[in-house]
Amino acid sequence: MDLLNSFQHGLLVATQLQNLFFCFLGVLGGTFIGVLPGIGPLGAIALLLPSTFFMSPVAAMIMLAGIYYGAMYGGSTTSILLNIPGEAASVVTCIDGYQMGKKGRAGPALGICAFGSFIAGTIGVILLLSVAPPLARFALRFGPPEYFSLMLLGLTVLVYLANGPIIKALMMAALGLILGVIGTDLITGRPRFTFGLIELEDGLNIIPVVMGLFGVSEVLINIEIVIKRHVSKTKIKGLLPSLQDWKDSIKPIFRGSFLGFFLGTLPGGGALIASFASYAMEKKLSKHPEKFGTGAIEGVAGPESANNSASQGAFIPLLTLGIPNNAVMALMLGALIIHGVQPGPLLMKEEPDIFWGVIASMYIGNIMLLVLNLPLIGMWVQVLKIPYRILFPLILLFCFIGVYSVKNSILDLWFMIGFGVLGYLMKKFEYEMAPLVLALILGPMFENALRQSMILFDGNPIVFLTRPISAFFILFSAALLLSTLVPWIKERKHLLTEEV
Repeated sequence: MDLLNSFQHGLLVATQLQNLFFCFLGVLGGTFIGVLPGIGPLGAIALLLPSTFFMSPVAAMIMLAGIYYGAMYGGSTTSILLNIPGEAASVVTCIDGYQMGKKGRAGPALGICAFGSFIAGTIGVILLLSVAPPLARFALRFGPPEYFSLMLLGLTVLVYLANGPIIKALMMAALGLILGVIGTDLITGRPRFTFGLIELEDGLNIIPVVMGLFGVSEVLINIEIVIKRHVSKTKIKGLLPSLQDWKDSIKPIFRGSFLGFFLGTLPGGGALIASFASYAMEKKLSKHPEKFGTGAIEGVAGPESANNSASQGAFIPLLTLGIPNNAVMALMLGALIIHGVQPGPLLMKEEPDIFWGVIASMYIGNIMLLVLNLPLIGMWVQVLKIPYRILFPLILLFCFIGVYSVKNSILDLWFMIGFGVLGYLMKKFEYEMAPLVLALILGPMFENALRQSMILFDGNPIVFLTRPISAFFILFSAALLLSTLVPWIKERKHLLTEEV
């Protein structure tokens, strides 16, 4: 009953006129961003983060959350009509969704995406309500050693799941930690790595960093790529799936919803992994796996449900433990900290409006998306025709205005340009940005938890292994790193032996 009362309180917060308006803006903007190939929810949140500084923390988080799960809806449109994923999690939808479009069944494909995402979002909210409170109560047992070990695990898992060589991911995480210590030492009060610049005494501002890495670099990369977009000429009709479509899709929708939520809660997990896992599971369970890849509606319903549910599940570790499990949640963490809110096990007690308001807004946002997406599909098709020569200058302009409006600092603009060039080079040489961003945001908390532990326990590092929860996190982190580094070391040893 207490849970229902809390959710009712969240609904009262979420249905306030101001919060409803920002929820609507979030889901509409998220869908728009999802429709446009090449930007994605991460870039959108990075670009729009400065616009939230003039809102209340509740309204800001409701809008940013709406952008995240709204982009999951919008990404399916380009996948089905253009065979170009609007965002990474919609890659799988291209496989069968585009084939359905070529067969004249784009309408049912888009319809099942909308309904499947709504069902998955509803299940995600229910699971979020069920899991978050007990996990938050468990996290109250955490002290500085447990928080240090948990952050170490979060960084390790993100590095472990990164695409490409593990060494590159470790390098990016190390760079993020170095950037994170810039500013004033909280223990001694002395400036570190500020080079005499007053602007750096509060630390490196996250806004120019993420807008450079994800906004400016995206423009630079896309300038040199010619993307040919051929919007499907097939008339989109029959958006409501038939009874046979529902019969084929209902089980994949439910399976994808639960699988996606579970994978979304894991550190390093997220919508992309969930959608691929759902597609693989549906193909494995299907009596006719040969249909997959030729326009099977199950191959659309399952992954689309999984990626939407995963976006809800990703809020579990952020809201209850204060640990982001992917780059998008790292930006959400940055937004909360900027607004003076510390996520973690006490958030439910100290900021119930934010905790329950954001959760309740997800359900309202899913209803808005269902109502919006089906009638507006024709408009999204027209949006796809916006030339990149118009779109990219607007993105750059928004980046400059957004960064300058935060502190009215020219230095921040130079930082954004610098990190934009760095992001461009990282993409060219296949270095991932997610470990860098996560380490940059977690760095100060990571360091503070370590130093608090050393002060409380007289500088004895053994405390991290004598406390059971902390020991589990550290041993698990070590196992993950060793499982990746050992094969890499063996490969290098084999190459050296061959050269000799």
